[in-house]
Amino acid sequence: MADIDERGAFSRRGLLKAAVTGVTILSAATLLEACGAAPARESGTSGSGGSAAAGTDTGKEIELLRVALPGSLSNLYPGQESGILNYYVAGICMEGLVGVDTSGAIVPALASKVERTSPTTYVYTIRDDAKFHDGSPVTADDILHSIEMARDAKVSPSTASYWANLDKATKSGANEITLTSKTADEAFGWIPSNVDALWIAPKAVWEKAKNQIGTAQSPLVGSGPYKVTEFAPDSHVELTRVDTWRGPRPKVAKIRFEFIADDNTRLLAWQANKADMSLNVPLAQARQWEAAPGTRVVYAADRSYAGLTFNVTAKPFDDVHVRKAVAHAINRDAIVKNILHGRGQVATALSTPEQFGGLWTPEQATKELAAIPQYAYDLEQAKKELAQSSVPNGFTASLSYPNTGPHLGTAALAFAADLKKIGITLEVKELPIEQWLAELNTFPPLSYMWYFNTTGDPAELASWFLGEGNPAKYANDGVAATMAKSGAESDPARRAALLVEAQSAQAADVAYLPLWWGQSAIALSSAVGVRDYTSYTLLANWPDHLYAAK
Repeated sequence: MADIDERGAFSRRGLLKAAVTGVTILSAATLLEACGAAPARESGTSGSGGSAAAGTDTGKEIELLRVALPGSLSNLYPGQESGILNYYVAGICMEGLVGVDTSGAIVPALASKVERTSPTTYVYTIRDDAKFHDGSPVTADDILHSIEMARDAKVSPSTASYWANLDKATKSGANEITLTSKTADEAFGWIPSNVDALWIAPKAVWEKAKNQIGTAQSPLVGSGPYKVTEFAPDSHVELTRVDTWRGPRPKVAKIRFEFIADDNTRLLAWQANKADMSLNVPLAQARQWEAAPGTRVVYAADRSYAGLTFNVTAKPFDDVHVRKAVAHAINRDAIVKNILHGRGQVATALSTPEQFGGLWTPEQATKELAAIPQYAYDLEQAKKELAQSSVPNGFTASLSYPNTGPHLGTAALAFAADLKKIGITLEVKELPIEQWLAELNTFPPLSYMWYFNTTGDPAELASWFLGEGNPAKYANDGVAATMAKSGAESDPARRAALLVEAQSAQAADVAYLPLWWGQSAIALSSAVGVRDYTSYTLLANWPDHLYAAK
Protein backbone atom coordinates (compact mmCIF):
# COMPACT_ATOMS: atom_id res chain seq x y z
CA MET A 1 0.00 0.00 0.00
CA ALA A 2 3.01 2.29 -0.14
CA ASP A 3 2.66 5.27 -2.39
CA ILE A 4 4.95 8.12 -3.27
CA ASP A 5 3.61 11.58 -3.84
CA GLU A 6 4.87 14.19 -6.28
CA ARG A 7 7.40 15.54 -3.77
CA GLY A 8 8.96 12.09 -3.30
CA ALA A 9 7.47 11.65 0.18
CA PHE A 10 6.10 8.28 1.14
CA SER A 11 2.40 8.78 1.69
CA ARG A 12 1.71 5.58 3.58
CA ARG A 13 0.34 7.06 6.83
CA GLY A 14 2.53 10.15 6.29
CA LEU A 15 6.06 8.80 6.49
CA LEU A 16 8.44 10.87 8.59
CA LYS A 17 5.66 12.81 10.15
CA ALA A 18 8.10 14.83 12.20
CA ALA A 19 10.26 15.66 9.22
CA VAL A 20 8.48 18.14 7.03
CA THR A 21 9.44 19.19 3.54
CA GLY A 22 9.93 22.73 2.33
CA VAL A 23 12.02 23.73 5.34
CA THR A 24 12.82 27.41 5.75
CA ILE A 25 15.43 28.42 8.31
CA LEU A 26 14.85 31.81 9.84
CA SER A 27 17.48 33.89 11.53
CA ALA A 28 17.10 34.34 15.26
CA ALA A 29 16.60 38.07 14.82
CA THR A 30 13.86 37.57 12.24
CA LEU A 31 12.07 35.09 14.45
CA LEU A 32 12.22 37.17 17.61
CA GLU A 33 10.88 40.13 15.72
CA ALA A 34 8.02 38.12 14.21
CA CYS A 35 6.89 36.52 17.44
CA GLY A 36 6.23 39.74 19.30
CA ALA A 37 6.38 40.42 23.03
CA ALA A 38 4.73 38.53 25.88
CA PRO A 39 4.65 38.54 29.69
CA ALA A 40 7.86 37.37 31.30
CA ARG A 41 8.01 33.79 32.47
CA GLU A 42 8.13 32.89 36.09
CA SER A 43 11.68 31.85 36.90
CA GLY A 44 12.99 28.92 38.86
CA THR A 45 10.28 26.45 37.88
CA SER A 46 12.04 24.45 35.21
CA GLY A 47 11.59 20.71 35.24
CA SER A 48 11.88 17.63 33.12
CA GLY A 49 9.48 14.85 32.36
CA GLY A 50 6.50 13.89 34.44
CA SER A 51 3.07 15.45 34.34
CA ALA A 52 2.19 18.15 31.89
CA ALA A 53 0.10 19.90 34.51
CA ALA A 54 1.21 23.40 35.49
CA GLY A 55 -0.47 24.09 38.75
CA THR A 56 -4.04 25.20 39.31
CA ASP A 57 -6.41 25.99 36.47
CA THR A 58 -7.22 29.67 36.84
CA GLY A 59 -10.39 29.33 34.79
CA LYS A 60 -9.15 32.20 32.65
CA GLU A 61 -8.87 32.18 28.89
CA ILE A 62 -5.59 32.10 27.02
CA GLU A 63 -6.00 34.95 24.58
CA LEU A 64 -3.07 33.93 22.40
CA LEU A 65 -1.09 30.69 22.46
CA ARG A 66 2.21 30.96 20.60
CA VAL A 67 3.39 27.56 19.37
CA ALA A 68 6.82 26.93 17.87
CA LEU A 69 6.73 24.25 15.20
CA PRO A 70 9.96 22.42 14.28
CA GLY A 71 9.44 22.69 10.55
CA SER A 72 7.74 24.54 7.76
CA LEU A 73 4.38 24.03 6.07
CA SER A 74 3.61 25.08 2.52
CA ASN A 75 0.12 23.52 2.52
CA LEU A 76 -2.06 22.84 5.57
CA TYR A 77 -4.11 20.03 4.04
CA PRO A 78 -2.66 16.62 5.05
CA GLY A 79 -3.93 15.12 1.81
CA GLN A 80 -1.43 17.34 0.01
CA GLU A 81 1.34 17.48 2.60
CA SER A 82 1.19 14.64 5.09
CA GLY A 83 3.71 15.67 7.74
CA ILE A 84 2.76 15.22 11.37
CA LEU A 85 2.66 19.01 11.83
CA ASN A 86 -0.04 19.23 9.16
CA TYR A 87 -2.10 16.78 11.20
CA TYR A 88 -1.70 18.88 14.37
CA VAL A 89 -2.96 21.99 12.58
CA ALA A 90 -5.66 20.50 10.36
CA GLY A 91 -7.03 18.31 13.16
CA ILE A 92 -8.44 21.28 15.09
CA CYS A 93 -9.92 22.80 11.96
CA MET A 94 -11.35 19.85 10.03
CA GLU A 95 -13.04 16.67 11.25
CA GLY A 96 -13.49 13.20 9.87
CA LEU A 97 -16.42 10.88 10.43
CA VAL A 98 -14.51 9.64 13.46
CA GLY A 99 -11.53 10.83 15.47
CA VAL A 100 -9.20 9.63 18.19
CA ASP A 101 -9.12 10.26 21.93
CA THR A 102 -6.09 10.58 24.21
CA SER A 103 -6.07 6.82 24.81
CA GLY A 104 -5.78 6.13 21.09
CA ALA A 105 -9.33 4.82 20.69
CA ILE A 106 -11.63 5.65 17.77
CA VAL A 107 -14.37 8.07 18.91
CA PRO A 108 -17.33 9.73 17.16
CA ALA A 109 -16.72 12.99 15.32
CA LEU A 110 -19.09 14.10 12.55
CA ALA A 111 -20.67 10.69 12.89
CA SER A 112 -22.54 10.41 16.18
CA LYS A 113 -22.71 6.63 15.80
CA VAL A 114 -20.89 3.96 13.82
CA GLU A 115 -22.33 0.52 13.25
CA ARG A 116 -20.46 -2.26 11.52
CA THR A 117 -23.26 -4.33 10.05
CA SER A 118 -20.99 -6.83 8.29
CA PRO A 119 -17.24 -7.43 8.03
CA THR A 120 -17.14 -5.05 5.07
CA THR A 121 -19.96 -2.60 5.85
CA TYR A 122 -19.81 0.49 8.07
CA VAL A 123 -22.89 2.64 8.65
CA TYR A 124 -22.34 6.20 9.95
CA THR A 125 -25.11 8.32 11.47
CA ILE A 126 -24.34 12.00 10.80
CA ARG A 127 -24.77 14.55 13.57
CA ASP A 128 -27.64 16.97 13.07
CA ASP A 129 -25.95 19.73 15.11
CA ALA A 130 -22.68 19.97 13.18
CA LYS A 131 -21.90 23.18 11.30
CA PHE A 132 -19.08 24.36 9.10
CA HIS A 133 -17.23 27.57 9.91
CA ASP A 134 -19.44 29.51 7.52
CA GLY A 135 -22.52 28.46 9.52
CA SER A 136 -23.86 26.00 6.96
CA PRO A 137 -24.92 22.56 8.22
CA VAL A 138 -22.75 19.53 7.55
CA THR A 139 -24.65 17.27 5.16
CA ALA A 140 -24.21 13.76 3.86
CA ASP A 141 -23.53 15.25 0.43
CA ASP A 142 -20.63 17.30 1.83
CA ILE A 143 -19.17 14.20 3.42
CA LEU A 144 -19.53 12.05 0.31
CA HIS A 145 -17.86 14.75 -1.78
CA SER A 146 -15.03 15.02 0.77
CA ILE A 147 -14.52 11.27 0.48
CA GLU A 148 -14.30 11.57 -3.29
CA MET A 149 -11.71 14.31 -2.88
CA ALA A 150 -9.80 12.17 -0.39
CA ARG A 151 -9.68 9.36 -2.96
CA ASP A 152 -8.57 11.65 -5.79
CA ALA A 153 -4.80 11.35 -6.27
CA LYS A 154 -4.60 14.85 -7.77
CA VAL A 155 -6.41 16.51 -4.87
CA SER A 156 -5.00 14.27 -2.12
CA PRO A 157 -1.76 12.80 -3.49
CA SER A 158 -0.36 12.00 -0.05
CA THR A 159 -3.33 10.01 1.28
CA ALA A 160 -5.45 8.87 -1.67
CA SER A 161 -3.86 5.42 -1.60
CA TYR A 162 -5.25 4.78 1.88
CA TRP A 163 -8.70 4.43 0.29
CA ALA A 164 -7.66 1.61 -2.02
CA ASN A 165 -9.88 -0.89 -0.19
CA LEU A 166 -13.04 1.23 -0.45
CA ASP A 167 -15.60 -0.38 -2.75
CA LYS A 168 -18.31 2.28 -2.52
CA ALA A 169 -19.59 5.17 -0.41
CA THR A 170 -23.33 5.80 -0.49
CA LYS A 171 -25.97 7.97 1.11
CA SER A 172 -28.16 5.36 2.80
CA GLY A 173 -30.46 7.77 4.64
CA ALA A 174 -31.14 11.46 5.20
CA ASN A 175 -28.37 11.57 7.81
CA GLU A 176 -26.63 8.31 7.07
CA ILE A 177 -23.62 7.20 5.03
CA THR A 178 -22.55 3.64 4.34
CA LEU A 179 -18.99 2.73 3.44
CA THR A 180 -18.32 -0.70 1.98
CA SER A 181 -14.82 -2.13 1.76
CA LYS A 182 -13.71 -4.57 -0.91
CA THR A 183 -12.37 -7.00 1.67
CA ALA A 184 -12.69 -7.39 5.43
CA ASP A 185 -9.96 -5.24 6.98
CA GLU A 186 -9.81 -4.26 10.64
CA ALA A 187 -7.74 -1.20 9.77
CA PHE A 188 -10.47 0.17 7.52
CA GLY A 189 -12.30 1.78 10.43
CA TRP A 190 -9.45 4.25 10.88
CA ILE A 191 -9.46 5.55 7.32
CA PRO A 192 -12.41 8.00 7.62
CA SER A 193 -10.74 9.78 10.56
CA ASN A 194 -8.81 13.04 10.60
CA VAL A 195 -5.79 11.20 12.02
CA ASP A 196 -5.65 9.06 8.92
CA ALA A 197 -7.24 9.99 5.59
CA LEU A 198 -10.44 12.09 5.77
CA TRP A 199 -10.86 15.82 6.34
CA ILE A 200 -14.39 17.07 5.65
CA ALA A 201 -15.11 20.45 4.04
CA PRO A 202 -18.20 21.90 2.33
CA LYS A 203 -18.70 20.64 -1.22
CA ALA A 204 -18.67 24.23 -2.47
CA VAL A 205 -15.24 24.83 -0.94
CA TRP A 206 -13.78 21.77 -2.66
CA GLU A 207 -15.26 22.83 -5.99
CA LYS A 208 -13.89 26.34 -5.71
CA ALA A 209 -10.46 25.26 -4.49
CA LYS A 210 -10.10 22.37 -6.94
CA ASN A 211 -6.81 20.77 -5.97
CA GLN A 212 -5.48 23.84 -4.12
CA ILE A 213 -7.24 23.41 -0.77
CA GLY A 214 -4.97 24.15 2.16
CA THR A 215 -3.07 26.93 0.42
CA ALA A 216 -3.05 30.58 1.45
CA GLN A 217 -5.41 31.25 -1.48
CA SER A 218 -7.79 28.43 -0.54
CA PRO A 219 -7.52 27.98 3.25
CA LEU A 220 -8.96 25.02 5.09
CA VAL A 221 -12.65 25.22 5.99
CA GLY A 222 -14.09 22.63 8.30
CA SER A 223 -16.35 21.99 11.26
CA GLY A 224 -13.76 21.98 14.04
CA PRO A 225 -13.33 24.40 16.93
CA TYR A 226 -10.86 26.63 15.06
CA LYS A 227 -10.67 28.22 11.63
CA VAL A 228 -7.67 29.46 9.68
CA THR A 229 -7.56 33.25 9.80
CA GLU A 230 -4.02 33.81 8.51
CA PHE A 231 -1.54 31.64 6.66
CA ALA A 232 1.84 32.61 5.25
CA PRO A 233 3.42 29.46 3.81
CA ASP A 234 6.84 28.66 5.27
CA SER A 235 6.33 31.38 7.90
CA HIS A 236 3.30 30.97 10.17
CA VAL A 237 -0.38 30.09 10.47
CA GLU A 238 -2.97 31.55 12.80
CA LEU A 239 -6.21 29.86 13.88
CA THR A 240 -9.07 31.51 15.74
CA ARG A 241 -11.77 29.92 17.88
CA VAL A 242 -15.19 29.81 16.21
CA ASP A 243 -18.75 30.13 17.51
CA THR A 244 -20.02 27.32 15.29
CA TRP A 245 -18.32 24.58 17.30
CA ARG A 246 -20.85 22.28 18.97
CA GLY A 247 -18.51 21.07 21.71
CA PRO A 248 -17.11 22.69 24.85
CA ARG A 249 -15.67 26.13 24.25
CA PRO A 250 -11.84 25.88 24.28
CA LYS A 251 -10.02 28.12 26.73
CA VAL A 252 -7.62 29.22 23.98
CA ALA A 253 -9.00 32.05 21.84
CA LYS A 254 -6.25 32.17 19.21
CA ILE A 255 -3.31 29.96 18.27
CA ARG A 256 -0.35 31.20 16.26
CA PHE A 257 2.05 28.58 14.93
CA GLU A 258 5.50 29.90 14.01
CA PHE A 259 7.44 27.69 11.61
CA ILE A 260 10.98 27.44 13.01
CA ALA A 261 12.90 24.63 11.38
CA ASP A 262 16.30 25.34 12.91
CA ASP A 263 16.75 23.81 16.38
CA ASN A 264 19.06 26.53 17.68
CA THR A 265 16.81 29.31 16.45
CA ARG A 266 13.83 27.69 18.14
CA LEU A 267 15.74 27.37 21.42
CA LEU A 268 16.81 31.02 21.27
CA ALA A 269 13.22 32.07 20.67
CA TRP A 270 12.10 30.03 23.67
CA GLN A 271 14.79 31.42 25.94
CA ALA A 272 13.71 34.92 24.88
CA ASN A 273 10.12 34.07 25.89
CA LYS A 274 8.76 34.23 22.35
CA ALA A 275 6.65 31.07 22.57
CA ASP A 276 4.37 29.37 25.09
CA MET A 277 4.59 25.85 23.70
CA SER A 278 7.15 24.14 21.50
CA LEU A 279 6.72 20.80 19.79
CA ASN A 280 9.37 18.14 19.16
CA VAL A 281 12.09 19.47 21.42
CA PRO A 282 15.35 17.90 20.16
CA LEU A 283 16.50 15.26 22.62
CA ALA A 284 20.10 16.38 22.22
CA GLN A 285 19.08 19.85 23.47
CA ALA A 286 16.61 18.68 26.13
CA ARG A 287 18.77 19.75 29.07
CA GLN A 288 19.11 23.26 27.68
CA TRP A 289 15.34 23.48 27.28
CA GLU A 290 14.78 22.12 30.78
CA ALA A 291 17.13 24.75 32.18
CA ALA A 292 15.13 27.65 30.75
CA PRO A 293 13.19 29.53 33.46
CA GLY A 294 9.54 28.64 33.82
CA THR A 295 9.83 25.66 31.50
CA ARG A 296 8.56 22.10 31.74
CA VAL A 297 9.72 19.58 29.15
CA VAL A 298 7.28 16.71 28.98
CA TYR A 299 8.05 13.39 27.33
CA ALA A 300 5.77 10.75 25.87
CA ALA A 301 6.20 7.77 23.61
CA ASP A 302 5.31 9.04 20.14
CA ARG A 303 4.70 5.67 18.43
CA SER A 304 7.64 6.32 16.13
CA TYR A 305 9.72 3.58 14.59
CA ALA A 306 13.34 3.89 13.56
CA GLY A 307 15.01 1.01 11.77
CA LEU A 308 17.11 -0.17 8.87
CA THR A 309 15.60 -1.42 5.65
CA PHE A 310 17.54 -3.86 3.49
CA ASN A 311 16.63 -4.07 -0.18
CA VAL A 312 16.65 -7.87 -0.38
CA THR A 313 16.99 -7.76 -4.17
CA ALA A 314 20.16 -5.62 -4.16
CA LYS A 315 23.69 -6.94 -3.62
CA PRO A 316 25.11 -7.64 -1.13
CA PHE A 317 21.94 -7.38 0.96
CA ASP A 318 20.29 -10.09 -1.11
CA ASP A 319 22.35 -12.44 1.10
CA VAL A 320 20.67 -13.18 4.44
CA HIS A 321 24.07 -13.75 6.08
CA VAL A 322 25.04 -10.17 5.22
CA ARG A 323 21.83 -8.88 6.76
CA LYS A 324 22.37 -10.96 9.90
CA ALA A 325 25.98 -9.77 10.16
CA VAL A 326 24.83 -6.15 10.14
CA ALA A 327 22.08 -6.92 12.67
CA HIS A 328 24.54 -8.50 15.13
CA ALA A 329 26.96 -5.58 14.78
CA ILE A 330 24.54 -2.86 15.94
CA ASN A 331 24.39 -2.06 19.64
CA ARG A 332 20.79 -0.94 20.01
CA ASP A 333 20.93 -0.72 23.82
CA ALA A 334 23.85 1.70 23.66
CA ILE A 335 22.06 3.85 21.08
CA VAL A 336 18.99 4.24 23.30
CA LYS A 337 21.10 4.92 26.38
CA ASN A 338 23.77 7.20 24.98
CA ILE A 339 22.31 8.81 21.86
CA LEU A 340 18.63 9.03 22.79
CA HIS A 341 19.55 9.73 26.41
CA GLY A 342 17.15 7.03 27.51
CA ARG A 343 14.22 8.75 25.78
CA GLY A 344 13.06 5.72 23.85
CA GLN A 345 13.34 1.95 23.96
CA VAL A 346 14.92 -0.75 21.87
CA ALA A 347 12.47 -1.78 19.16
CA THR A 348 11.82 -5.47 18.83
CA ALA A 349 9.08 -5.21 16.18
CA LEU A 350 7.51 -3.03 13.51
CA SER A 351 4.43 -2.48 15.69
CA THR A 352 4.89 -0.11 18.63
CA PRO A 353 3.68 -1.00 22.15
CA GLU A 354 1.30 1.97 22.39
CA GLN A 355 -0.77 0.71 19.45
CA PHE A 356 -2.23 -2.27 21.25
CA GLY A 357 -4.53 -0.20 23.46
CA GLY A 358 -7.63 -2.03 24.66
CA LEU A 359 -5.76 -5.35 24.56
CA TRP A 360 -2.39 -4.78 26.20
CA THR A 361 -0.84 -1.96 28.16
CA PRO A 362 2.41 -0.66 26.62
CA GLU A 363 4.31 -2.68 29.22
CA GLN A 364 2.43 -5.86 28.36
CA ALA A 365 2.88 -5.20 24.64
CA THR A 366 6.61 -4.71 25.12
CA LYS A 367 6.79 -8.15 26.73
CA GLU A 368 4.71 -9.78 23.99
CA LEU A 369 6.70 -8.19 21.17
CA ALA A 370 9.98 -9.27 22.77
CA ALA A 371 9.03 -12.84 21.79
CA ILE A 372 9.88 -11.93 18.19
CA PRO A 373 13.39 -13.29 17.36
CA GLN A 374 16.12 -10.73 18.01
CA TYR A 375 19.73 -10.23 16.95
CA ALA A 376 21.83 -9.53 20.01
CA TYR A 377 24.85 -7.27 19.77
CA ASP A 378 27.65 -9.78 19.21
CA LEU A 379 30.60 -8.86 17.02
CA GLU A 380 31.98 -12.41 17.00
CA GLN A 381 28.66 -13.75 15.74
CA ALA A 382 28.57 -10.91 13.20
CA LYS A 383 31.99 -11.99 11.88
CA LYS A 384 30.80 -15.61 11.59
CA GLU A 385 27.74 -14.56 9.58
CA LEU A 386 29.84 -12.41 7.27
CA ALA A 387 32.28 -15.29 6.76
CA GLN A 388 29.40 -17.43 5.47
CA SER A 389 28.23 -14.73 3.08
CA SER A 390 28.97 -13.90 -0.54
CA VAL A 391 31.31 -11.10 0.67
CA PRO A 392 33.39 -12.73 3.42
CA ASN A 393 36.09 -10.07 3.15
CA GLY A 394 33.63 -7.28 3.69
CA PHE A 395 32.24 -4.50 1.51
CA THR A 396 31.37 -0.81 1.41
CA ALA A 397 27.83 0.53 1.72
CA SER A 398 26.24 3.92 2.23
CA LEU A 399 23.50 5.09 4.58
CA SER A 400 21.89 8.51 4.39
CA TYR A 401 19.77 10.32 6.93
CA PRO A 402 17.63 13.48 6.76
CA ASN A 403 18.91 16.78 8.10
CA THR A 404 15.73 16.96 10.19
CA GLY A 405 16.86 13.93 12.23
CA PRO A 406 20.40 14.62 13.49
CA HIS A 407 20.15 11.82 16.05
CA LEU A 408 19.77 9.39 13.16
CA GLY A 409 23.14 10.54 11.89
CA THR A 410 24.77 10.18 15.29
CA ALA A 411 23.41 6.64 15.55
CA ALA A 412 24.65 5.85 12.03
CA LEU A 413 28.17 6.89 12.96
CA ALA A 414 27.95 4.48 15.91
CA PHE A 415 26.87 1.72 13.48
CA ALA A 416 29.79 2.55 11.23
CA ALA A 417 32.33 2.26 14.06
CA ASP A 418 31.18 -1.26 14.94
CA LEU A 419 30.69 -2.41 11.36
CA LYS A 420 34.27 -1.37 10.64
CA LYS A 421 35.41 -3.95 13.22
CA ILE A 422 33.95 -6.78 11.13
CA GLY A 423 35.17 -5.52 7.77
CA ILE A 424 32.20 -3.45 6.58
CA THR A 425 32.75 0.20 5.68
CA LEU A 426 29.62 2.30 6.12
CA GLU A 427 29.65 5.72 4.52
CA VAL A 428 27.25 7.99 6.38
CA LYS A 429 25.86 11.09 4.69
CA GLU A 430 23.38 13.78 5.65
CA LEU A 431 20.88 14.86 3.00
CA PRO A 432 18.28 17.63 2.89
CA ILE A 433 14.91 16.09 3.69
CA GLU A 434 13.61 16.45 0.12
CA GLN A 435 16.69 14.78 -1.34
CA TRP A 436 16.60 12.01 1.23
CA LEU A 437 12.96 11.24 0.48
CA ALA A 438 13.75 11.19 -3.22
CA GLU A 439 16.54 8.72 -2.56
CA LEU A 440 14.15 6.42 -0.68
CA ASN A 441 12.03 6.45 -3.78
CA THR A 442 14.87 4.65 -5.60
CA PHE A 443 14.89 1.73 -3.10
CA PRO A 444 18.59 1.96 -2.12
CA PRO A 445 20.36 -1.21 -0.94
CA LEU A 446 20.42 0.08 2.66
CA SER A 447 18.24 2.82 4.06
CA TYR A 448 16.88 4.30 7.24
CA MET A 449 13.17 4.29 7.96
CA TRP A 450 11.81 6.90 10.36
CA TYR A 451 8.06 6.58 10.66
CA PHE A 452 5.46 8.15 12.95
CA ASN A 453 2.27 6.16 13.39
CA THR A 454 -0.87 8.26 13.81
CA THR A 455 -3.49 5.60 14.45
CA GLY A 456 -4.06 3.08 17.21
CA ASP A 457 -3.88 0.22 14.72
CA PRO A 458 -1.00 -2.16 15.60
CA ALA A 459 -0.77 -3.20 11.94
CA GLU A 460 -0.31 0.33 10.60
CA LEU A 461 3.36 -0.03 9.69
CA ALA A 462 3.46 -3.82 9.35
CA SER A 463 0.71 -3.82 6.73
CA TRP A 464 2.96 -1.69 4.54
CA PHE A 465 6.32 -3.28 5.31
CA LEU A 466 4.99 -6.80 4.92
CA GLY A 467 2.64 -6.06 2.04
CA GLU A 468 2.85 -5.48 -1.67
CA GLY A 469 5.09 -2.60 -2.75
CA ASN A 470 7.10 -2.59 0.49
CA PRO A 471 10.38 -0.65 0.66
CA ALA A 472 12.53 -3.79 1.16
CA LYS A 473 11.10 -5.48 -1.94
CA TYR A 474 10.49 -8.33 0.46
CA ALA A 475 8.29 -11.26 -0.57
CA ASN A 476 7.35 -14.19 1.66
CA ASP A 477 4.17 -16.10 0.84
CA GLY A 478 3.76 -17.33 4.41
CA VAL A 479 4.09 -13.82 5.85
CA ALA A 480 1.67 -12.44 3.26
CA ALA A 481 -0.90 -15.11 4.11
CA THR A 482 -0.59 -14.42 7.84
CA MET A 483 -0.97 -10.67 7.28
CA ALA A 484 -4.08 -11.32 5.17
CA LYS A 485 -5.56 -13.32 8.04
CA SER A 486 -4.74 -10.54 10.50
CA GLY A 487 -6.49 -8.00 8.31
CA ALA A 488 -9.73 -9.97 8.39
CA GLU A 489 -9.49 -11.02 12.05
CA SER A 490 -11.91 -9.09 14.26
CA ASP A 491 -10.83 -10.53 17.61
CA PRO A 492 -8.07 -8.22 18.97
CA ALA A 493 -6.18 -11.00 20.75
CA ARG A 494 -6.13 -13.31 17.74
CA ARG A 495 -5.23 -10.44 15.46
CA ALA A 496 -2.33 -9.44 17.71
CA ALA A 497 -1.10 -13.05 17.73
CA LEU A 498 -1.14 -13.10 13.92
CA LEU A 499 0.80 -9.84 13.75
CA VAL A 500 3.43 -11.23 16.10
CA GLU A 501 3.57 -14.43 14.01
CA ALA A 502 4.08 -12.50 10.77
CA GLN A 503 6.75 -10.27 12.26
CA SER A 504 8.51 -13.28 13.79
CA ALA A 505 8.71 -14.90 10.36
CA GLN A 506 10.08 -11.69 8.87
CA ALA A 507 12.70 -11.50 11.61
CA ALA A 508 14.18 -14.79 10.38
CA ASP A 509 14.68 -13.20 6.96
CA VAL A 510 15.88 -9.83 8.35
CA ALA A 511 14.44 -7.65 5.64
CA TYR A 512 14.01 -5.02 8.35
CA LEU A 513 16.01 -4.38 11.50
CA PRO A 514 13.98 -2.46 14.11
CA LEU A 515 16.27 -0.14 16.08
CA TRP A 516 14.24 1.94 18.50
CA TRP A 517 10.78 3.21 19.35
CA GLY A 518 11.03 6.89 20.11
CA GLN A 519 9.74 9.49 22.45
CA SER A 520 8.89 13.08 21.68
CA ALA A 521 9.19 16.05 23.95
CA ILE A 522 7.16 19.22 24.17
CA ALA A 523 8.07 22.34 26.10
CA LEU A 524 5.43 24.26 28.03
CA SER A 525 5.70 27.59 29.80
CA SER A 526 4.63 27.79 33.43
CA ALA A 527 1.54 29.73 32.35
CA VAL A 528 0.09 26.82 30.38
CA GLY A 529 -1.10 23.43 31.59
CA VAL A 530 -2.22 20.35 29.68
CA ARG A 531 -4.60 17.71 30.95
CA ASP A 532 -4.44 14.04 29.91
CA TYR A 533 -1.23 14.39 27.94
CA THR A 534 -0.40 11.21 26.04
CA SER A 535 1.17 10.35 22.70
CA TYR A 536 -2.28 10.85 21.12
CA THR A 537 -3.23 14.19 22.68
CA LEU A 538 -1.93 16.34 19.84
CA LEU A 539 -3.96 14.29 17.36
CA ALA A 540 -7.14 14.77 19.36
CA ASN A 541 -8.84 18.13 19.93
CA TRP A 542 -5.75 19.19 21.82
CA PRO A 543 -6.60 22.86 22.64
CA ASP A 544 -9.50 21.51 24.72
CA HIS A 545 -6.86 20.03 27.05
CA LEU A 546 -5.04 23.34 27.61
CA TYR A 547 -5.66 25.78 30.43
CA ALA A 548 -4.22 28.97 31.88
CA ALA A 549 -2.33 28.10 35.04
CA LYS A 550 -1.08 30.00 38.02
